[in-house]
Amino acid sequence: MSTKKRWTRETNLTPSQRRSMRVFAPLFLLPTVAAFSIGFVWPFLQGIYLSFFRFKTLKFTTFVGFDNYAKAFADETFLRSFLFTVAFTVVSVVIINLVAFFIAFALTKGIRGSTVFRTVFFMPNLIGGIVLGYIWKMILDGVIVRYLGSTLALNATYGFWGLVILLCWQQIGYMMIIYIAGLQNVPTEYLEAAKIDGAGSLQILRHITLPCIMPSVTICTFLTLTNSFKLFDQNLALTGGAPFRQTEMLALNIYQSFYNSVSNMGVGQAKAVIFFITVVVIALAQLYFTRSREVQE
Repeated sequence: MSTKKRWTRETNLTPSQRRSMRVFAPLFLLPTVAAFSIGFVWPFLQGIYLSFFRFKTLKFTTFVGFDNYAKAFADETFLRSFLFTVAFTVVSVVIINLVAFFIAFALTKGIRGSTVFRTVFFMPNLIGGIVLGYIWKMILDGVIVRYLGSTLALNATYGFWGLVILLCWQQIGYMMIIYIAGLQNVPTEYLEAAKIDGAGSLQILRHITLPCIMPSVTICTFLTLTNSFKLFDQNLALTGGAPFRQTEMLALNIYQSFYNSVSNMGVGQAKAVIFFITVVVIALAQLYFTRSREVQE
């Protein structure tokens, strides 16, 4: 809302309404700020502080500076989980957004039974991804390993694609709804003008539809990127990092480092800080890249 519109609305308030806003606004704002500070800000600052200490016991620590960060980068399992997470994120983001967009594109073309298709594609979110995870795990353990072998590379490969399928199962329905909302808001006069000028379907899609739905692309890319990079429960439930931590993602690696032993808790905290900074940098870079391509109205 512009400053002018906000000022106009505020000037229409009666003096009693303005007094009520000044009195009651803090009553709603302060609990929210307090909950956010207690639940996020304080644990975050405490985590950064503890990343500079080595734990002898849960109560006795020694300041070691950046030594925990050096150990984190020297940990081969941490670097391997980072590369595994990057590969998983790239594949998942591409598949989820492409599939969700083309399904949404087809459903907005007025095909018969579009309501049924929307329900079918959104149903996985109601069932839950963990259910599919256990089904895939049973397939992996009971069929694939039994008949195709149990080599390290084979298990790691099927574990990777199992995680990809699991996340796609959870995310495509949500992203499809967002893309449908974006496609329905494309101005029809733009599409009609392009058809009159002789533009083909691909030209309309590339030069009109995609630029107009870039806000939806920004939202969907941000959600799938961050959800893929910080995946934890599904990784723990489906593979647990097996075999030999070959399918271990960053969040699971940090969890296991922190709870493996008291002496590694400082290193686990340092890994968590590195993980947070990485997610923030990637998310901000993605937002800048996609927003720069949005159509300015």
